[in-house]
Amino acid sequence: MIVKQSLSVTSLMRGRPGRALGLALLVAVVPQLADAQQPGPAVAPVVQTAPSPAPAVPAAPAARPVALAEAAPAIQTAAPAIQTTAPVTHDLSPWSMFLNADILVKAIMVGLAAASVLTWTILLAKTVELGLARAGLSRALARIAGAGTLAEAMRDLSGRRSVVERFIAACLDEVRLSQGNRDAHRDGIKERAASRISEIVKAEGRSARRGMGALATIGSISPFVGLFGTVWGIMNSFIGISKAQTTNLAVVAPGIAEALLATAIGLVAAIPAVIIYNHFARATRGYGDLVQRGAGAALRMLSRDLERPAGERSGDPARHGAPLRAAG
Repeated sequence: MIVKQSLSVTSLMRGRPGRALGLALLVAVVPQLADAQQPGPAVAPVVQTAPSPAPAVPAAPAARPVALAEAAPAIQTAAPAIQTTAPVTHDLSPWSMFLNADILVKAIMVGLAAASVLTWTILLAKTVELGLARAGLSRALARIAGAGTLAEAMRDLSGRRSVVERFIAACLDEVRLSQGNRDAHRDGIKERAASRISEIVKAEGRSARRGMGALATIGSISPFVGLFGTVWGIMNSFIGISKAQTTNLAVVAPGIAEALLATAIGLVAAIPAVIIYNHFARATRGYGDLVQRGAGAALRMLSRDLERPAGERSGDPARHGAPLRAAG
């Protein structure tokens, strides 16, 4: 039957008017021919195997090891890239922090370091100065301990520069200036001599305290100067954080550490300055006591000289020739 239909279609397609009709009939006949050519028993295996999905289940785990094996080289090649993108460590040594600090913070650090150097310089200079002054004053007091008059004390101290020599020279000079009326005005001579000695004591105290004002200034303002540098550095750090749009500690820590270094240097300058100032305050008080002892010894010898007869006094021209010149 199918053969007859195909022959009839081909016979209709021979004429031009019948070609269109033949094509339409061919389209209608071809699906029937395809269904007729399929064997009937082939449907059974498809129907039997369709309900059993068992072979599809073990196929999925088998694909994962293959995918992992294929992805392993990519993971290994990505590891160096991860290592190269690790954060760079910062050198937080004091010198590196100083070099990386802001220009104002650098200036503060340099000023505080100079103040610290000045503190230790004052310590060395004042130690030597007060040590020599105390030693010379102690030797001078020991030399005039047995002297009965100002003239004897001056002879014992000849060639030795000390504050005691200046006290005795001031007393002798005052006696010389009051030569005409010293018998009637002994109290006036003592008073004027005491005034001159008091001026020498004050000058010696100022000399002993030289440099202590710098110690007091360094000890009092250095922490605040260092704190100003810290505030300025932390402010710049926060500005950098806002520009970087991150709060990562690795980004924030260097700037804050550089700022805190200014406070550390300020404390390094201030703490020794306060300790050294207190030390020299005690040392100058002790030296001042020795100076007062020398002044008292000179005034006592002046009083004894004024109570002696006129020919035995230290201020007589016959005993001393040229007048003595007071020091200080």
